[in-house]
Amino acid sequence: MLSRLAGIVVPVFGRLKVTTETGAAPPAGSIIIANHTSLSDPAIVLAALRRLGIEPIVLAAAGLWRIPVLGCVLTWEGHIPVHRHDPRAAQALQDAQAALAAGRSVLLYPEGGLPHRKGAREAPPRPFHPGLFHLAHSTGAPVVPLGQAGARALASGGPVEQVARLLTAPLHRPRLYVHVGAPLRLGSEQARALAVARSVLIRAWYTAARRLGKPLRLVGP
Repeated sequence: MLSRLAGIVVPVFGRLKVTTETGAAPPAGSIIIANHTSLSDPAIVLAALRRLGIEPIVLAAAGLWRIPVLGCVLTWEGHIPVHRHDPRAAQALQDAQAALAAGRSVLLYPEGGLPHRKGAREAPPRPFHPGLFHLAHSTGAPVVPLGQAGARALASGGPVEQVARLLTAPLHRPRLYVHVGAPLRLGSEQARALAVARSVLIRAWYTAARRLGKPLRLVGP
């Protein structure tokens, strides 16, 4: 339901373009990693994946399950809450392993949260948390980088600015880009594997971001 809703709503707020490195959708049972820049980008990513025929299981912050209605929908659709800095965090890994074993693709944000910066300017993904490595290493699933750009034009800045951006977005419909890279297998050494995963996500992000025609911040925090 969330993927279908995103597919309907996102085109109202922006002009979404989706490209792939291979010319095909990611294979079933993939770990899809996306850069996280805005409160709006999960909807953009879900809309893009739906165009490719994929409705993934999403690993998301557990706090979303406390939001009325949304929490019920997330549970009903089988999405996975991530309890950061909590003993229950291990359960998210187990649930993701089960989803991959069942042939479902899993979407996660390896940066672990939103960046603390102002304005709509694009910047590359920040360093990754180790959860991606543990999931890929324990399952052998391919990792697919998904770079998105333009989401900060819909929601960035303080609360007032974010509301203003969302209210005016249907009038000018900013460009939104998603580029899906080729699948890869991560190695068995954690630091190296995460560095490789981040480099391919940066490449996918850059492919999407350069289409905005705006200056890019090429050195991440």
